[in-house]
Amino acid sequence: MESEYLEELPETDEPAWILGRQHHLRNDKSKLLSDISGRLWFTYRRKFSPIGGTGPSSDAGWGCMLRCGQMMLAQALICRHLGRDWLWEKHGKQPEEYHRILHCFLDRKDCCYSIHQMAQMGVGEGKSIGEWFGPNTVAQVLKKLALFDEWNSLAVYVSMDNTVVIEDIKKMCWFPSQSCPGAHCSSLLPKNVLGRSKSPGDFCCSWKPLLLIVPLRLGINHINPVYVDAFKECFKMPQSLGALGGKPNNAYYFIGFLGNELMYLDPHTTQLFVDSEENSAVHDRMKILNLDPSVALGFFCKEEKDFDNWCSLVQKEIHKQQSLRMFELVQKHPPHWPPFVPPTKPEVTTTGAELIESTDKLFELEEEFEILSV
Repeated sequence: MESEYLEELPETDEPAWILGRQHHLRNDKSKLLSDISGRLWFTYRRKFSPIGGTGPSSDAGWGCMLRCGQMMLAQALICRHLGRDWLWEKHGKQPEEYHRILHCFLDRKDCCYSIHQMAQMGVGEGKSIGEWFGPNTVAQVLKKLALFDEWNSLAVYVSMDNTVVIEDIKKMCWFPSQSCPGAHCSSLLPKNVLGRSKSPGDFCCSWKPLLLIVPLRLGINHINPVYVDAFKECFKMPQSLGALGGKPNNAYYFIGFLGNELMYLDPHTTQLFVDSEENSAVHDRMKILNLDPSVALGFFCKEEKDFDNWCSLVQKEIHKQQSLRMFELVQKHPPHWPPFVPPTKPEVTTTGAELIESTDKLFELEEEFEILSV
């Protein structure tokens, strides 16, 4: 399989880009393949425990976008715990963090990002269990489930109305606590975070690693060619987690590009349920203009400086060169929007269907402004 794929790659001086890393095919195709095959690959499964106790025991035919969302999130967790430069080795011993990350996605109801949790949380987004999800719906589900994931402790921001608000992200990521009595940390907090009953000296703060998801619609029935260059620039950013998208009812996890072809991981292989497994990713290519216009871009910023760098790249590489912008990046919260309140974990101890009612209350105002995927 690997040798066949290497032969299919063209002899070209044009570089390939995979999640913020550049590869030169003429010099060493094997490094490109190693980078691709090192990504976590999640596919359809069968014979897992029925979702909700009486629901489906396979996600074949409807769970491809959920699997793509799992792959994007898994890449964020790899970057968070092991770093972007870490590579999976087929015969090497994997670090403990790698196995803990895998455990988050096992097809079991007690795993925080399992197909069970995602499908049940999707009910609160208007999706019946067994119904196909769009990119935005998956983003909303991941945002809600992340509230209950204490080990990874991610701040998940899903942009609304094609707009990323810097002020809101910093308010959400600068996480105040009372674990440290030192007053020096209070100077790092945005002013609007300190507007609470306790004095600034009572708080210590730290940046919560950010998973930023930007749902977009880049055309009506087909992707508008005017967006192609900007879309490709996003895969060059060191913060890139790729993109969710594909074709109607047929999702892929896009991780990079070569020329005008997108490279993706394909979830449309049905495997038997197992508690843990390591597989080399099945990858392929698609002409970028064949992409459905409904997509979601993903980015990971472990520290504030990573987010600041991402903002600079958006301004330099996307906004200044594009007459028609894919999305807006603004400093202040739009005054006509509802107030931004960073989500907090509801006072319950389980996730899934039981959380739908309680978590929906956190997002009712936001969802009025969300992009509706088709």
